[in-house]
Amino acid sequence: MSELEYPEDLRYTAEHEWVRAGDDGTVRIGITSFAQDSLGDVVYVSLPGVGDTVAAGDACGEVESTKSVSDLYAPLAGEVTAVNSALDATPELVNTDPYGEGWMYELRASDEGALDGLMDQAAYRDQLG
Repeated sequence: MSELEYPEDLRYTAEHEWVRAGDDGTVRIGITSFAQDSLGDVVYVSLPGVGDTVAAGDACGEVESTKSVSDLYAPLAGEVTAVNSALDATPELVNTDPYGEGWMYELRASDEGALDGLMDQAAYRDQLG
């Protein structure tokens, strides 16, 4: 499992999503290497809409692969400020660059301190076993 990457500067959820804090109070969200590897080839991504309000833990989208369909869960409560429209035409970016071009959406967290409650890299690796 060591071939999968988990950048140190991110926070992680038990549902295999990553969160990167931005400079302007927003966070960027995607799925981890483990999640995209488990899903297989991603063929479609359904994302929340800009302006949508999400609650932490709520399903707010889906990732469809050749193997299955998985829900996306909001790691934090807040308002969606951007979505990665590139995934409409090239959903495989989730597989090829999950922490870069394969990001999913951004939100302005209603409680910025909630980010600290998510797992760091070491805790996420421990969860994976």
